[in-house]
Amino acid sequence: MRTAGIDIGSITAKAAIVENGKILNTKVIFTGYNAEAAGLKVYEEVLKENSLSKSSVRKIVSTGYGRNSVKFADKSFTEIMCHAAGAHHLNAHIRSIIDIGGQDSKAIVLDDQGKVKNFVMNDKCAAGTGRFLEVMARALEVNLDEFGAISIKSKNPSKISSLCTVFAESEVISLIAKGEKRQDIIAGIHESIAARVSSMSARLGITEPIMVTGGVARNIGVVRALEKKLGMKIEVSSYAQVTGAIGAAFLAASL
Repeated sequence: MRTAGIDIGSITAKAAIVENGKILNTKVIFTGYNAEAAGLKVYEEVLKENSLSKSSVRKIVSTGYGRNSVKFADKSFTEIMCHAAGAHHLNAHIRSIIDIGGQDSKAIVLDDQGKVKNFVMNDKCAAGTGRFLEVMARALEVNLDEFGAISIKSKNPSKISSLCTVFAESEVISLIAKGEKRQDIIAGIHESIAARVSSMSARLGITEPIMVTGGVARNIGVVRALEKKLGMKIEVSSYAQVTGAIGAAFLAASL
């Protein structure tokens, strides 16, 4: 049986094709201003890359903030459920997930069947999310993809005290004016994110093994800062950014 999952996030749209318990292919594109168009485009592209027809896919599940814009999906599920399902299929031993997306961050605790036991979510403020990092990258005139590699060179991370994106940006600009090193400022930004996310996660009572999902998981600086704050080892899958789409595809198989 072949199924598909489509995850429409605020920054990127993701798609995954699963067949008989195996991941065939995944695809990531920018969402842009039209979530409905992005959902269709990412789905068509993931099919094209595997020379598959739409009729060959039995069921489709959508997820993400734009899940209701995927009109051709058979059903939609929350990101919480889909990230849980995706992480469980990637590693059945995972008991906690930290998902850092474009506009929110979540901590999720799983049972031994991969079902959601509890979760907590920060969706009130952009601090500690991908958008926060985008703003900081612009202020520092650094490509966001370089943030992780640059930050791990730091030996003296700067102190970023504000939890508000606007005020934190002002802090960063002040630090630049003071002549602080770029790697120290970026490391400080990562520690600020880690402090916020780890505080949220600690309230939930997360336990190891832990997996970080979402696009920010690709940033080694954020992951290492989180490990330091939590005092726990964190697993990052090569499918981190598309975990929600993978989970949606696996959930589609049960429809």
